[in-house]
Amino acid sequence: MFHHAHTELSLIINFLLKHIWNHFGHLLETLEQPWLSNENLQSMCNAVKEKGAPLTNSWGFIDGTVRPMCRPQLHQRAVYNGHKRVHALKFQSIVAANGLIANLFGPVEGRRHDAFLLSESKVLSKMESKLDENGNPFCIYGDPAYPLRRQLICPFKGSRLTQQEQLFNKRMSTNRIAVEWVFGKLLQNFAFVDFKKNLKMLLQPVAMYFKVAAIFTNCHTCIYGSNTSTYFNLSPPDIEDYLMER
Repeated sequence: MFHHAHTELSLIINFLLKHIWNHFGHLLETLEQPWLSNENLQSMCNAVKEKGAPLTNSWGFIDGTVRPMCRPQLHQRAVYNGHKRVHALKFQSIVAANGLIANLFGPVEGRRHDAFLLSESKVLSKMESKLDENGNPFCIYGDPAYPLRRQLICPFKGSRLTQQEQLFNKRMSTNRIAVEWVFGKLLQNFAFVDFKKNLKMLLQPVAMYFKVAAIFTNCHTCIYGSNTSTYFNLSPPDIEDYLMER
């Protein structure tokens, strides 16, 4: 179709991916974006609260994402995820209530625990400046794998929970499903990053494929919206505002 050799096309694509990441990678690495202002975070918190969430200061949801790939010739044990039983790279993502991926950290070895990614990313320290008008911290919500912090709330743990604790977990879990919707959209629109038989860690920039796909997914959400933004009744920023360079 393009009258170029496969090798040449591969070099062109990888060069373009690197160019995109160098110019727009900061959109997934920092929380200091105009659309993540304290005023906008408060609007997200209100939207989550209106969906029955018991928390009043939760603007997004954090989760670890395991991305399977072809078994590498080297370092197989390091990248093997025993829970999923696949060789994989792992990322940590924060999804905002407006449907955008606000932060993406990684990759790390697939065997690593979510708590390890949280510590390495230092994302909670980046959130210390995110305060409401009363000086209280905004927070994100995660699954039981995460520790309890001022900026990070997790479900009540244990087998003997009170009725109120069970209700809290249920209501927050209902809203947390928004994380799965976002990455379902990413894999649907960019299916290549889900084709593990052709994702070869030592031969291809596998992590770059996924991170650029995340940027493209955010761009698609800015233009067309998403199930998450519709669910919380929040509009994402305009594409021009989202892609505003530093």
